[in-house]
Amino acid sequence: MREINVLKIREAVAELCLKANFELREDVLKALRAALKKENIPRAKDMLRAIIENARLAKKRRIAICQDTGFVSVFLEIGEDVVISGNIKEAINEGVEDAYKKGYLRKSVVSDPLLRKNTNTNTPCILNIDIVEGDRLRVIVSPKGFGSENKCAIKMFRPTDSEKNIINFVLDVVKNAGPDACPPLILGIGIGGTFDHAAHLSKKALLRSIEIRNKNKRFRSLEKDLLKAVNSLKIGPMGLGGKTTALGVNVEEFSTHISGLPVAVGVSCHATRSAQKIL
Repeated sequence: MREINVLKIREAVAELCLKANFELREDVLKALRAALKKENIPRAKDMLRAIIENARLAKKRRIAICQDTGFVSVFLEIGEDVVISGNIKEAINEGVEDAYKKGYLRKSVVSDPLLRKNTNTNTPCILNIDIVEGDRLRVIVSPKGFGSENKCAIKMFRPTDSEKNIINFVLDVVKNAGPDACPPLILGIGIGGTFDHAAHLSKKALLRSIEIRNKNKRFRSLEKDLLKAVNSLKIGPMGLGGKTTALGVNVEEFSTHISGLPVAVGVSCHATRSAQKIL
């Protein structure tokens, strides 16, 4: 067994919160550059250049990529041979608070969804835990802004519905988002499980590099079809028209009940942020 003190986790969370907010993921940046090369509408090209320049300046000056520095979700993959000493939930929230104070990041979390009083710490965060093989612990931090979060959607399809029905649903979600979710988008699609698990899958899909395709041939094909269909909408960068409405579509699937087919669409903006570290 390998012991890890929660202080190490707190430090990792703080480090990753800053990294995610200051440094755009390399897969996203590469996709933006590729979109710029193939774009032929001047205003769309100008917008893509501005997005790429914004990411460059954020990294260089260590300032937030976006003013909405997000609601933090932390994903832990804990090896079954790992023993954690200390209060893990407390340490993770302290790590988030440390980072948002040190990085002068906007605090956007309210303690009560109806009374709306700001906690002034950007906590509590949302904690997701998976148990995996081995003696390592992977920490993944995802601060997500609510311009795109507010455009996410879920639908309980009939088990007899087709992939075409799913594609049309995704297209409706993207149309409804329009410019408000700050395209070009990254879409995480969760298919299967239960109502809540489909949403969880859509979140996990957003953590995967858009350069990595689903291992299952059928879902890999669905990712390709969805990306083509979404980009055919020509909403374009920041809703100004153009070839690239989405930079990537990731699908994650799980077993489900004979009577159901849950599908969740996680919508994320051009500043899709996440960072990870293995302890």
